Amino acid sequence: MGTNTATAIGFCAVLTWAFLALLTTLAGNIPPFELAAITFLIGGLTGAATWPLRHGAIANLKQGWHVWALGAGGLCLYHCTYFFALQSAPPIEASLIAYLWPLLIIVFAAFLPDEKIKSHHMIGIALGLIGAILIITNGFTVGFASGLKLGHFLAMACAVIWAAYSVASQRMGNVPTDVVAGFCFITSVVATALHFALEPTVFPQTTMQWAAIVALGLLPLGIGFFAWDIGMKRGDVMVLGALSYAAPLLSTMIMLIAGYAAWHWSIAAVCVLITIGALVSAKDLLSQKT
Repeated sequence: MGTNTATAIGFCAVLTWAFLALLTTLAGNIPPFELAAITFLIGGLTGAATWPLRHGAIANLKQGWHVWALGAGGLCLYHCTYFFALQSAPPIEASLIAYLWPLLIIVFAAFLPDEKIKSHHMIGIALGLIGAILIITNGFTVGFASGLKLGHFLAMACAVIWAAYSVASQRMGNVPTDVVAGFCFITSVVATALHFALEPTVFPQTTMQWAAIVALGLLPLGIGFFAWDIGMKRGDVMVLGALSYAAPLLSTMIMLIAGYAAWHWSIAAVCVLITIGALVSAKDLLSQKT
């Protein structure tokens, strides 16, 4: 597989993640751990379906405990927190705040060996934070758009978790993509245990809810993860990093088109601020491509 092909596959993950907020919203008020258990089971089955067709695929699951801890822990913690966030605050606000992760990836990467945080990193961080405040306060009007909710803080936690997980994953480039299905299965088991311990069971009531749950498992939490893993390990990471900044823009447009958000100038402004902030922070990466 060539670099360009792998990069294109990686970008497919960004496209599927743009539907994450909409599909989570359409799934209704399914308890977060229950939703994670079902969708990650579907995601794992999506990857495992190819194992019988490829010799040695199952053998690739033999990895060290630290690989499993990072993969399953990162996926479980992020998505359970994400589902809580979208059920605890207006979806478009929580989604945009969570999409600070491309910016934070640059920030966290700056603390890796032989790296350091620079002035343009600080500028990018500031722009992203202004954007987050802007969307929550509905354009700096008096009070908050719908009140400051727990979901807003959880969405910020989502951005931190995914950025930390992504940066740590880059140090495991030799781990086969087949392991991602194993991550999904473990996450499903953990989420199931947490669900029965902490939540009531709520079955989807409509065909739309069932369809949204299945789509979540197949696309953002299934194909999306496998595509991202291929792109990060075999594609052009710098290009993928820049392309990932399109995710909040696409997600916002999808939510608006679907009618789950009312248009306000602050929505456009926060998209611009978060995108510019991420691009400014990634200046070093982008300049290496020229």
